[in-house]
Amino acid sequence: MDTTPSVSPLRLLDDRATRLFVALAAFFCANAVLAEFIGVKIFALEDTLGIAPLEWNLFGQSGSLNFTAGTLLWPIVFIMTDTVNEYFGKRGVRMISWLAAGLIVYSFVFAYLAIHLAPASWWVGAAKDQGVPDYQTAYAAIFGQGMWIIVGSLVAFLVGQLIDVQVFHRIRARTGERHAWLRATGSTAVSQLVDSFVVLYIAFVLGPQQWPTSLFLAVGTLNYVYKMLAAIALIPLLYLMRAGIHRYLGRARADELRAHAAEG
Repeated sequence: MDTTPSVSPLRLLDDRATRLFVALAAFFCANAVLAEFIGVKIFALEDTLGIAPLEWNLFGQSGSLNFTAGTLLWPIVFIMTDTVNEYFGKRGVRMISWLAAGLIVYSFVFAYLAIHLAPASWWVGAAKDQGVPDYQTAYAAIFGQGMWIIVGSLVAFLVGQLIDVQVFHRIRARTGERHAWLRATGSTAVSQLVDSFVVLYIAFVLGPQQWPTSLFLAVGTLNYVYKMLAAIALIPLLYLMRAGIHRYLGRARADELRAHAAEG
């Protein structure tokens, strides 16, 4: 006879820690899926800011500061990952990482199916006045990312997340509850070093474009520097997030979650 006490689903959702985890996981997964789809666009940072082009020269390659639009959402990944790490530990980060990866695959499957639906004849030319002569071709180009890019981004995302959680807790084991900025930024420094190069290597070196090593190293380095500058700039926001969580949960409950998270 099972004597395990049952917990009402409604009572479970009354728990503020549960609601916090659900909210963090939802924002994290939405960010991950959105980053995959809006990442098709490459934008010019200098033109966006209205400044003169800043020509870089690395490994014999040169160019201006061009980034995927997915980098707009990267700061949310940084905040969500380290917040879940802080309060829900390794299991929490692994759970949301695998969930996000599954949702990304799910999204691409249905994007693929949507692309291959026969378009209505009137819809194909519906945006001619907006400069889009063939809506179907534009739709397929935007949502039909190459398989190498999809695989590269998924592998890099998962590897980066799993490395992040390990480094975060190694730093935490040495510093205790002090220096939250160090474990957050330190784990990001290692995980994004891997992420920045893995995605490019799979998508553009192993893939059909077959980038030369110099271009691979130059673009990877540029992306990594951008991510680290963003991580440093977001340190105050990380502390604001922690302060908000402490107010929401109460100091005692927040400390209890952090203690359990530190235990792994």
